Amino acid sequence: MKRILSGVVVAAVLAAGAAALYLGTGNAAAPESTFVLLDGSRKTTADLKGKVTLVNFWATSCVTCVAEMPKVIATYEKYKGRGYDTLAVAMSYDPPSYVVNYAETRKLPFKVAIDNTGAVAKSWGDVQLTPTTYVVNKRGEIVKSFVGEPDFAELHKLIEKLLAEA
Repeated sequence: MKRILSGVVVAAVLAAGAAALYLGTGNAAAPESTFVLLDGSRKTTADLKGKVTLVNFWATSCVTCVAEMPKVIATYEKYKGRGYDTLAVAMSYDPPSYVVNYAETRKLPFKVAIDNTGAVAKSWGDVQLTPTTYVVNKRGEIVKSFVGEPDFAELHKLIEKLLAEA
């Protein structure tokens, strides 16, 4: 009942037009996952270590996801040369052909994975609402997560702080 109620609250907040809902994490280690990229290669959670990484769960059918994607791209372009990366994870219900088409036509400059089975979303806190975004530090710990579009000015400050850490 508590989980259902919290889901209703999240949905109500998002429906009210809130930019994003911050989900506290307490610097938990990012869950062990294997991401299957569009080119068929694989990336694991362990591969995220050493870089500050934005892990963005999204869908081509999600209006907010599509609206925020230019800002996700701009953020990647701004910080990629400083040890920053982005991994966009398409939800299991998103047809792979739509994801490939979107990534190609929008020329997404970062890695895109398709979560065909839903296992990745499940391991990352049972992600069901999109966009859901996680900021992972160089040690592979989740330092912040958002449901909905983040405040990108605030996100950039956090990225700069994390990039400055040893």
